[in-house]
Amino acid sequence: MSNLLNKRNKTRKTRVFRVRKTIKGTAEKPRLSVHKSNKYIFAQLIDDDSRATLASYSSLSADFKGEKISKKSKDAAKLIGTKLAKLALDKGIKFVIFDRGRFKYHGVLAELAQAARQEGLQF
Repeated sequence: MSNLLNKRNKTRKTRVFRVRKTIKGTAEKPRLSVHKSNKYIFAQLIDDDSRATLASYSSLSADFKGEKISKKSKDAAKLIGTKLAKLALDKGIKFVIFDRGRFKYHGVLAELAQAARQEGLQF
């Protein structure tokens, strides 16, 4: 069982690094990193040069708790995308690089990206 888990984790890390080797965020154009767990969705803007998180929003945020939607749904992804885009625009960030991590670009991730684009972020 342990070997199976080690192989699965190694495969996941390989997939992440395959996507991330061509992506690098800067202060002017940060990386929009998205992660989804079995229950929640997380998104953050990262400056890789200074190794700092510029803005973040997730379905665990305090503002999100008042919403009457599921924590990992397309509606939640839309809300997270719009809130993160507003945070970015308030900080003067208009251009981002989308980092999907190890996940395919469809469903929840596509909804989050589309909502961020509609709020004014450019990928």
